[in-house]
Amino acid sequence: MTETPFTQDTAVGSPVRLQAVTAQGQPEVTPALEELYRGFEQELLIPLWTEIGGLMPEQPRSRAVPHLWRWEKLRELAARAGDLVPVGRGGERRAIALANPSLEGRPFATPTLWAAIQYLMPGEDAPEHRHTQHAFRFVVEGSGVWTVVGGDPVPMNRGDFLPQAGWNWHAHHNATAEPMAWIDGLDIPFQYVTEAQFFEFGRDEISDAERTAPERSRSERLWAHPGLRPLSAAPATPGSPLLSYKWEYTDAALRDQLLLEKEGFGGTVEPGHAAVRYSNPHDGSDVLPTVRAEFHRVARGVETAPVRETGSSVYQVFDGSGVVTVGEKSWTVTRGDLFVVPSWEPFSARSEAGGSDSDSGGLDLFRFSDAPVFEALKLNRAQLDRTRPTTRTQKDA
Repeated sequence: MTETPFTQDTAVGSPVRLQAVTAQGQPEVTPALEELYRGFEQELLIPLWTEIGGLMPEQPRSRAVPHLWRWEKLRELAARAGDLVPVGRGGERRAIALANPSLEGRPFATPTLWAAIQYLMPGEDAPEHRHTQHAFRFVVEGSGVWTVVGGDPVPMNRGDFLPQAGWNWHAHHNATAEPMAWIDGLDIPFQYVTEAQFFEFGRDEISDAERTAPERSRSERLWAHPGLRPLSAAPATPGSPLLSYKWEYTDAALRDQLLLEKEGFGGTVEPGHAAVRYSNPHDGSDVLPTVRAEFHRVARGVETAPVRETGSSVYQVFDGSGVVTVGEKSWTVTRGDLFVVPSWEPFSARSEAGGSDSDSGGLDLFRFSDAPVFEALKLNRAQLDRTRPTTRTQKDA
């Protein structure tokens, strides 16, 4: 058998394309080097010296870019979809995903996070299914929908955070005469790129018992008692056993932090900036294995110190107004708006909230991120810029 010598044509059809360039640190461009590169192409090989700048940059270069979605527009389009698009097998959910403009049209907010507005019409059911993707729901407005997780009806109301670990059966039911919208967050992009996802259809309809409207779900009755863990608790499973984190408790925790600071006892992450992390009552870990969820309240007149972090985040403005800055972009934001903070882009927020646009008087921000993944892999890193201190006017203090 005679081997074919390397020529310009032998690598035709190869996805590998190499170009010899004259640059510092690169080998001299010669016919022999060109022939070597054609050989690399034919055998699907890529030399590190042509790629090191892209593979090993000095700091993260996210494929995502900072971007803002206006809640008013999302809500309008979701309502139009409610009139035109049925919910049922095939589509499963009337969920409309945020597509980061730099991620090639994929329905991904960041390379690891999926976020969407979901819309359910009066009396509608979103059919039961389960998937390995870890998920949550966060309600910025409205009430009257129940999510049924493993047969447990869980009410959804404004400000409630509802985590649901992967591979749990779940369906949704709107028991009211009004449509309702909320945001979904999942680790779909992460499981997509790691090729780890599974999905299974469930029942087409939930039972009459699951259509009941209890004030508290069974998971809340067992787990929603601060500082108390039931001795009957089974061994920990992935994700939090508590299926609803009520707004009244989140609001009280943030309010108390700011009051303690005002009284001179600290309690905030920085002056005028209260924050909490939703945690698993079983062991204090994150509510989901791949997703961290937090809530931040920035008092009127305060600007937070810019912070960079590995990993990406999605924020939703729950209440109030202000200006958020992500990298080189700044936006004025109001209730419901969503925005993305890519890996290692500096982020800061300035509160311009007041009594007319915020129940708390501050800028309230819900945040979810991929931090648990980075911490598990020991790739987490943060950098806080204290050279630009938080500001608070005497009038607003």
